[in-house]
Amino acid sequence: MTLVSVFELGIVDRLRDRPGQTAAELGEAVGAKPDAVEQLLFLLVKEGFVAYDEASGAYTLDALAAVAESDLKRALAYMNLIKVTALRQLFYLTESVRTGTVVGLKELYGAEGTLYDAVADHQDLDDSWLKLMNTVTANIDPWFFAHIDIPAGSRVLDVAGNTGLGAIHTYRHKTSEGLKVTTFDLPDKEPRALANFRAEGLEEHLSFIGGNVFDEIPKGFDVVLIKHFLDMFDKDNVLRILQGVHDALEVGGQINILVPVYPENIKETDNYNVDFFPAFFIGAAMGQGGPQKLSVYQNLLEQAGFKVDQAITKDASEVPPDVIPVQAILSATKLA
Repeated sequence: MTLVSVFELGIVDRLRDRPGQTAAELGEAVGAKPDAVEQLLFLLVKEGFVAYDEASGAYTLDALAAVAESDLKRALAYMNLIKVTALRQLFYLTESVRTGTVVGLKELYGAEGTLYDAVADHQDLDDSWLKLMNTVTANIDPWFFAHIDIPAGSRVLDVAGNTGLGAIHTYRHKTSEGLKVTTFDLPDKEPRALANFRAEGLEEHLSFIGGNVFDEIPKGFDVVLIKHFLDMFDKDNVLRILQGVHDALEVGGQINILVPVYPENIKETDNYNVDFFPAFFIGAAMGQGGPQKLSVYQNLLEQAGFKVDQAITKDASEVPPDVIPVQAILSATKLA
């Protein structure tokens, strides 16, 4: 919160525009007491984000001066998500664990259900969550589509595809004659999805089906995609979803999954999924869920009747250090 506040106050922008300002100058510019500015900047000086000159009492950007704008925006999107959707709600984490519900959303917003229900009625939650979700999707989709096969002319179903960004990316990355991609999600997502398809000029190739994954998954598709979704649920519900996909596909039909995973050795220090996701999903988003190890997802696919064709994890060294999820791809085929 100290780092976020320094950005929100505009102190970083002020130092970028005019290096070498004192706490008094910064305070006057951003409408804060110099003492408060000084207190906030102690941490940034300690971490090397900002430099302080003892002789002049002036501050300049240190490591932050070298951060590209695109990287900075991505990191700030994560910090904003943590601030808006997590920190307040996690005051009620213990109660959420006990009840299996997101107690913080009810206490703070009067909202029943999950974060994904609440975003429809609360703009601050929607802005924080959707901006980051779209950023994550845009960053990881090129890797995902480079490692899966979608045969030419396939009928593709993007399960829990939200407002259609995944369907758009599917068509753009895997374009072929006759390719059709359908977003499947709750009915209230349809107007925004169709508007997004029209904006991209792809309404002839993309469509939307409204429904609930736990009721029935639409039939008549060759390939099913499940991205950014399975980690929202406990293992029993993950198995229900996979069994539903198995029932919907014809023999030989394919499923491709993109999901963050925990390392097989949970003590690995370069995988931050364990640091973030358990508290986020249980206390701020779903009241359940969280990623699993790759081997667990493989086992669940086999239980559901699939043959696992590939299971790969993105190299953590290729993930920018400000990005939390380390993603994996699992591809499988429905057996006879």
